[in-house]
Amino acid sequence: MTEILLIRHGETAWNAEKRLQGHLDVPLNDEGRRQAAALGQALRNEKLDAVIASDLLRARQTAHAVAVPRGMDVQVDPGLRERCYGAFEGMLYADIGERYPEAYAAWKSRDIDARFPQGTHVAETLREFSTRAVGAITRIVRQGKYRRVALVTHGGVLECAYRAAQGIGFAHARDFDILNASINRFIWNGEAIQLAQWGDVAHLAADDAAILDEVDK
Repeated sequence: MTEILLIRHGETAWNAEKRLQGHLDVPLNDEGRRQAAALGQALRNEKLDAVIASDLLRARQTAHAVAVPRGMDVQVDPGLRERCYGAFEGMLYADIGERYPEAYAAWKSRDIDARFPQGTHVAETLREFSTRAVGAITRIVRQGKYRRVALVTHGGVLECAYRAAQGIGFAHARDFDILNASINRFIWNGEAIQLAQWGDVAHLAADDAAILDEVDK
């Protein structure tokens, strides 16, 4: 068995202003760097066989805060990237519905095969994204190289993993939080991922209003 610490990156300026990031490469803000440092401190006594991050900067910066204090390198896996939202990327959530009403309605209804208008990148459908994200996690652990591995990734990837582990399809509205710099523990039993603990932010200040959930519910 392999224990997976699935970690969402720390806060970015775009998280704080509710602007959709997707594949756009946005760094951590000051609060995100503080969260990442607290995360690294919280995990300092846990043995990790590897720290693997999405190739996007916000995930890599968070992963470095975990890896560097223990003298480890961060491995990079593009399969752990956030979903690509096409033309939605870079827009405020509040503006997407006004500019793309039909595509926005499909997004909010969690239409698994809807493809949003093309922007800087070609959008992924939810089905394509979930297949890619869960596939990346299982590909990493299926090798049998790790007993405990930290995967630093994005809110959408966390959602896909939660739904896969709990057997919850996307037709079911999201009723669980996905928090910046949260630790979410799964077990790979050789065949599937199982949820062990969700949404641990005990390492962050309990009254910290900046522990943001993904807006996309």
